[in-house]
Amino acid sequence: MAALTSTNTSAPLLAIEQIASGYGRIEILHGISAEILPGEIVVFVGPNGAGKTTLLNTISGLCNIRAGHIRFKEENIAGLRPDKIVARGISHCPEGRRIFQRLTVEENLIASYVAGRPRTFSEMVAEVYRLFPVLGERCKSHASRFSGGQQQMLAVARALMAQPDLLLLDEPSLGLAPRLVTQILEIILSVAALGMSIVLVEQNVDAALEISDYAYVIENGSCTLEGPSGKLRADERLREAYLPNS
Repeated sequence: MAALTSTNTSAPLLAIEQIASGYGRIEILHGISAEILPGEIVVFVGPNGAGKTTLLNTISGLCNIRAGHIRFKEENIAGLRPDKIVARGISHCPEGRRIFQRLTVEENLIASYVAGRPRTFSEMVAEVYRLFPVLGERCKSHASRFSGGQQQMLAVARALMAQPDLLLLDEPSLGLAPRLVTQILEIILSVAALGMSIVLVEQNVDAALEISDYAYVIENGSCTLEGPSGKLRADERLREAYLPNS
């Protein structure tokens, strides 16, 4: 696997500006800033509980922002309802898959399709079946009968049915066998090849740095390190903390 290195020098597709957010009275993120350029894969890594999932939830409107701005295509989307954010072109594939277990593959895709975007439902279904052939082969099967890896494929396929310009992926390889992890990461590269920008939160730090263009390290709700993924992969501080056996 290799990152699709971005040479895009245009304005950021997404600009996160000094955001603070959390749940109830607890603040999780403390003044994080980041940029995602068109066509980039950007990864956020860090220890469990650092705030990576909270960051994705804040971008997609699932977590209230307390300070700062989130600009998508130069519009401040902070405070918008999740459905309004999806309609603008951001789709979120959360940790834990969260597919509709009692529905078929086809029914899951129908439930996730967002009308009003450029492509028809039939066109999007054909696209996700091309990316995930097993879903096409078993389109009438209930999701509950799928393996963990197949359910993760369905979760990503559901997110793609919204036709996003920016795809948020939270721990897509969590709990999968190594062979399936490689397959999922290769699919992420295939999705990026379509011209989509991707924000990835991933526990497999080495693989995430290999396929991404740029990386941020989050610790205790703050960004402690950032840079091109290849450069961070060689950084001794990061290697000691997250790649101790490499």
